[in-house]
Amino acid sequence: MVLSVLEEMRIRSLGVIDDAVVELSPGFTAVTGETGAGKTMVVTSLGLLLGGRADPALVRIGAGKAVVEGRVAVPSGTAAVVRAEEAGAELDDGALLISRTV
Repeated sequence: MVLSVLEEMRIRSLGVIDDAVVELSPGFTAVTGETGAGKTMVVTSLGLLLGGRADPALVRIGAGKAVVEGRVAVPSGTAAVVRAEEAGAELDDGALLISRTV
């Protein structure tokens, strides 16, 4: 079984989040916090990285754009790595860096 793991996600200017880094590890991750802390924006960021629909209304007030970046550990030789390398991408210490701007 080949596993790709989202190791880190950086969120900038999305909803209530000005700038945040979420570090993840393999296994179950629970996102908790008080009302208004930004849990929905963390989940929205994950959706954006996975190709979900972007809504310009989510860009933080006063910011020109929102950016979500992710670091995904991918085993070499997998279809994702081959496709990325064919498109000109390079792995960074066995990880693929992905980004989405709204």
